[in-house]
Amino acid sequence: MYQEFFKLKAKPFRLTPDPRFLFPSAGHNKALAYLRYGLQQGEGFIVITGNVGAGKTTLARLILSKVDKKKVIAVELVTTQLDADDMLRMVSAALGLAHQGLPKSTLLKNIQDYLLARSREGKRVLLLVDEVQNLSLAALEELRMLSNIQVGEGALLQSFLLGQDEFHTLLQSSGLEQFRQRITASYHLGPLTGNETREYIEHRLRVSGWCDDPQFTHGAFKEIFDYTSGIPRRVNLLADRLLLHCCVEELHQIDETLVKTVAEEARQEFPMQAADNPTERVPSDSDHQASVSNNVQPLHPPHAVSHAEHRLLALERRVALLEKTLRNERKRMQRLIALLTHPDDEADETTDLNTTRTDMDKAE
Repeated sequence: MYQEFFKLKAKPFRLTPDPRFLFPSAGHNKALAYLRYGLQQGEGFIVITGNVGAGKTTLARLILSKVDKKKVIAVELVTTQLDADDMLRMVSAALGLAHQGLPKSTLLKNIQDYLLARSREGKRVLLLVDEVQNLSLAALEELRMLSNIQVGEGALLQSFLLGQDEFHTLLQSSGLEQFRQRITASYHLGPLTGNETREYIEHRLRVSGWCDDPQFTHGAFKEIFDYTSGIPRRVNLLADRLLLHCCVEELHQIDETLVKTVAEEARQEFPMQAADNPTERVPSDSDHQASVSNNVQPLHPPHAVSHAEHRLLALERRVALLEKTLRNERKRMQRLIALLTHPDDEADETTDLNTTRTDMDKAE
C-alpha cells in the first residue's frame, strides 16, 4: 500500500533476505571478503556468526548467486536440532539423494559417490549450513568427516557455516578440537553504527526508487538507531511500520517524535530488551573480530532477543494481507461512486464487496 503512496518500485524493508538490498557496511564488506577468500580456498569451514537479523544469510546468498555454476554446485541447509544420522539425511536430501530409511553406512557411501562423480565432471560441492548453532556435537562431527572426503590433495566438499553468537561458545567444546582445525576463516558480524544505520535506511529506500518522500530528520535516524541498536532486521521492522503509519496518516516527513510513537507501539507488541537499555554499548567497527587459518578469536556476547524470527515474518505476511484488503476497499469505494451514475453495475459491486469482506476476515 505505501509503495503506491510514496511512489516506490518495491517494498524496501522486507524481513526476508534479499541480496539486491545488501548494504555494504564495513562489517558486511569484511564478512564478504572472508566468504570470497574461503570460496577461493575450496576447502574446510568458513564460519560467520552474528546477532539474529545481522545479515548473515543475505551475505551468504549473495555469494551463492555469484558462484560459477559450471564449477560449483551450491546447496543450502537450514538446520534444527539434528543428531548425526539426521544431519546425513539432510545433506543427502539437499543433494537430491535417497535418504529415507537408509542406514548411516549407506548414506555416507551415497554422499561420497555423489561427490566423486561431481569431481570427475570438474565440479565441487559447496554446502551452506544456516542456524548452525542448533547442531549437536555429533552432527558437527559428521560435517567434519564429510569435509575429509577428497581426491588427491583436493577436497570435494566445502561448507559455509552461519550461526548466532552462541555457536562460538559451542566451538570451544573439548570434543571439537579437530573441527576447529578445519576452520579456514571466521568472522563475527556485529551491528551497524549510528551513521551506518542512516546509510542503510537510505540505501534500501534508493534501491526501491525513493525520491526523498518521505523525508527523515536527523533526530529520526538517531531515534531509530537507539531503538534498534543497529540490528538490520530490527531496523527493517521499525522502518516498515513508519512508512505504513505515514501512508495511513498521509504524512511526508518522519521526525523524532513520530519514531518514538511508532517505536513505542512496536515495543508493546515485540519487546526488544537489548534496544530498551540506553546504557548498553553497541560495538563499533573496531570491535569486529576476525580470524584466519586455525585461530578463532573470542566473539562479542549476544544481544538479547525476546521473540522468534517467525513472529516477525508472520507480522510481515499480515501487513501484506492488510495492504491487499485496503487496495480492494479503495477499488470498492471507487465503484460505489460509479454506481451513482451507472446503477446497472450493482450486481458486480455486490460481488466485489463480498470479496473485500473475505479478505478482511483473513486479515483478522
